[in-house]
Amino acid sequence: MNEWWRGAVMYQIYPRSFADSNGDGVGDLPGITERLPYLAELGVDGVWISPFFRSPMADYGYDVSDYRDVDPVFGTLADFDRLLARAHALGLRVIIDQVYSHTSDRHPWFEESRAARDGPKADWYVWADAKPDGAPPNNWQAVFGGPAWSWSLERRQYYLHNFLVEQPDLNFHSPAVQDALLDVARFWLERGVDGFRLDVANFYAHDPELRDNPPRDWKRPPLRPYLFQRHVYSRSRPETLAFLSRLRATADGYGERLLLGEIECEEPLVRQLEYVRGDDRLHTAYSFFLLRAARADPATFRAALEGWTAEEGWPSWSLGNHDVPRFPSRLAGDDPRRTRLLLALLVMLRGTAFLYQGDELGLPQAEIPRDRLRDPDAIRNHLAGAGRDGARTPMPWKAAAPNAGFNDAAETWLPVDGRHAALAVDRQAGDRGSTLAFTRALLAFRRAHPVFRTGTLRFMEAPANVLAFTRKSEQERLLCLFNLGETVQAVRTEGRLLACGLGGEAAASGVRLPPWTGAVLALQG
Repeated sequence: MNEWWRGAVMYQIYPRSFADSNGDGVGDLPGITERLPYLAELGVDGVWISPFFRSPMADYGYDVSDYRDVDPVFGTLADFDRLLARAHALGLRVIIDQVYSHTSDRHPWFEESRAARDGPKADWYVWADAKPDGAPPNNWQAVFGGPAWSWSLERRQYYLHNFLVEQPDLNFHSPAVQDALLDVARFWLERGVDGFRLDVANFYAHDPELRDNPPRDWKRPPLRPYLFQRHVYSRSRPETLAFLSRLRATADGYGERLLLGEIECEEPLVRQLEYVRGDDRLHTAYSFFLLRAARADPATFRAALEGWTAEEGWPSWSLGNHDVPRFPSRLAGDDPRRTRLLLALLVMLRGTAFLYQGDELGLPQAEIPRDRLRDPDAIRNHLAGAGRDGARTPMPWKAAAPNAGFNDAAETWLPVDGRHAALAVDRQAGDRGSTLAFTRALLAFRRAHPVFRTGTLRFMEAPANVLAFTRKSEQERLLCLFNLGETVQAVRTEGRLLACGLGGEAAASGVRLPPWTGAVLALQG
């Protein structure tokens, strides 16, 4: 089987903010289709599209009310079919989000489950009686704040929601629920999608005994009640792996399809390995290990990679997505030179790399006025500096156009940051020194060296603040060097310096690395 996803570079599209074709202020599927040639020219292997299904938009698509239809704000099923056909014609794979942990509280399944304790779908969600004093059944906390339980007047019971009140958790202990979700998967696989990104894949099953989560050790009170606990009973349960085996068997029946899991856990790398081990679980998984990193130093990247071996499974990595502050601000201080080096580091790691829309432009975290916030987490927790809106603003296509070319309407669902307009695609496309030009050249360099797709990775000793590793295949062996510090570093090597635009300089005894530069050298053997 051609495992196309090994070593691929995928591009995440947040559909509300990528391209608006009809001027209603919200991005849509026809807008994505129109811009697919840009992504093919960029040099990525495929796209991951965040949810576009029918939804009340309490969590902007991650609260699904119909798994088998497109929300009208994004278009129609026919629009999706055209998008998929166009992407495939351009040689791009397409994976889509699947949100199985929970649905919207307006999903017909939940409405039926809530209506009666003895109906056909009575056990499709996680229901529990109150304690004798009326309190929730246990101490579980929701990610976005408050207890993970809400009271239903209709059933006179509590229902579980690990996220928003509007996102009730499905009961994976019910075989009927698992069967229904596998039918959903088949619906999209039969339409021709190349795989799924599985939202919070380790949240599927819960402890059927509803035991209290133990407290977590902390030196100062965390910002959120959720962080006070070790979530040993509310997530990462063994029953989840059984369902993933069923899902894997389903996907494998359609050929070259990918199952990518999002993992959120206290021990993210351990859990990633668990979820990809063997041939009957996920093909690959990513965690928030790099997404939440506050420093770009060699120790961070070594910690991320050192647990992975050829026998353990295949990792995936990203520096940014729709849930975290943009990495040029978080890790690179909005410095284009640092941003470019981190982009190069990402795509040269062993694994599948994910770029988030705008990474290739070096977009900083957008500033959103409080009265324009849309993210429910940001609105609820703004005093803690929380919020995802700053990474979700419209993509800038044309610097001088209204709304930076996202649309020509009076308004957009989130405001366009003026700094983003200055970094628009049209302004960078003709500038050989731009981050966009660098990214295109970087991905071309990567394609020219297949060792980056599937070669082994081995860390090497290096001077302080320098990350050094080799990528090796039967055809070639490359030494990759990244100076993540503020002083010039010299590395002794007999390798031949390759032209890859990372700024490293040939020296008499090896290579000279000014601050925040890198080098790739061809080695013998």
